[in-house]
Amino acid sequence: MCGIVGLFLKAEKLQSNLGKMVCPMLVGMGDRGRDSAGLAIYRNSTPPGTKKMTLHRATETQKWDELTTEIALALKITVSGVKAEDHFTLHTNSDTQDIQFWLKKNHPNIRVVSVGEKVEIYKKAGRPEDIISTYQLEAINGTHAIGHTRMATESAVTTQHSHPFSTGMDLCLVHNGSLSNHNQLRLKLQRYGIEFETDNDTEVASGYITYRMTEGATLEEALEAALIDLDGFFTFAVGTRDGFAVLRDSVACKPAVMAETDDWVAMASEFRSIAHLPGAENAFIWEPVPATVYTWGNA
Repeated sequence: MCGIVGLFLKAEKLQSNLGKMVCPMLVGMGDRGRDSAGLAIYRNSTPPGTKKMTLHRATETQKWDELTTEIALALKITVSGVKAEDHFTLHTNSDTQDIQFWLKKNHPNIRVVSVGEKVEIYKKAGRPEDIISTYQLEAINGTHAIGHTRMATESAVTTQHSHPFSTGMDLCLVHNGSLSNHNQLRLKLQRYGIEFETDNDTEVASGYITYRMTEGATLEEALEAALIDLDGFFTFAVGTRDGFAVLRDSVACKPAVMAETDDWVAMASEFRSIAHLPGAENAFIWEPVPATVYTWGNA
């Protein structure tokens, strides 16, 4: 099962309504994944030379205000952030790798969920309705988003194992399906410097795309290579700083539908998560062709 959704807004006038448009899409896929849900939002690009990091804490013993003070004193940098329950969006003009290394050493219960200029990821075990309410996601604006509702098949039901997975700057991935060679591929990617936080197969797919792109491949080239190197069944939605991409494997047994108007492009595992969008009745609607990369973006 599992359900995935993606929404890219071509019309700037709709960007203030991104949360209101994409949250019903996520709820519509709730019956496909009852274990956990997550949403990656692309919005509020940081000033040049700065980055933002989405952090998640496993327990409430760590207070976000205390953490930012501790990071600033330990690394002698300036940091700020926005709290959202057990998630925190940290802003910095310093090297994010230094912060990640420091957190692993000093606060292993704090996980870095995403790093980039635009991406913020909110995910948690539970129903999508609860997650949307917890993080007030309907009020969020932005340019595009991808989301996931999970029915776990091969790893634990935790926030850490939930989708989206992010392994590169402003890059994240959601997945419906199952990969059979993720253990071997994880070991190979680790030798190339890709780090993983879980035993989840989807995190490996995200790490693979990151590796290919750091080697110089475009997103399209990385996804085309995935058709060769990833064994199993999959429908992917991949978020980037400027847009998103969709790919189904050559067998395409995992469902997907897409729709496009002059104002937006949307994808979902089922059309019911698209039908509510404004103008959906007049949209161009199709099923993605197997082994074909679809991309949209501002670049």
